[in-house]
Amino acid sequence: MSNLPENLQYTAEHEWIADGTPATIGVTWHAQDALGDVVYLELPQVGDEVTAGAVVGEIESTKSVSELFSPVTGAVVEINQAAIDDPSLVNSDPYGAGWLFKVEVASYGELLTASGYEALTQGG
Repeated sequence: MSNLPENLQYTAEHEWIADGTPATIGVTWHAQDALGDVVYLELPQVGDEVTAGAVVGEIESTKSVSELFSPVTGAVVEINQAAIDDPSLVNSDPYGAGWLFKVEVASYGELLTASGYEALTQGG
């Protein structure tokens, strides 16, 4: 199984985004792997306006606390309550059940392709 789905776009801050209406956002396999066991999520609320590149929440693991950045500008329309209730979903299925929030996109920030993100995380 690939740890980097080709159909998604990525940020240098280790978020992924699936195009759609609304767009779905989560953290990458690489991010959850580096974090370790995720124990707490602080996500934006439905109705919040988020800005591409800005901090919108945080992810706490047994190792550290990391900021969560929005890859897009727009309005939050849904949050993943299941992931808030069970943050381990971010570890077990970061590209599926572990998605974090959905945004009605007004504009996109700087996004990377899967190969661009892979080069970034492999130091290539």
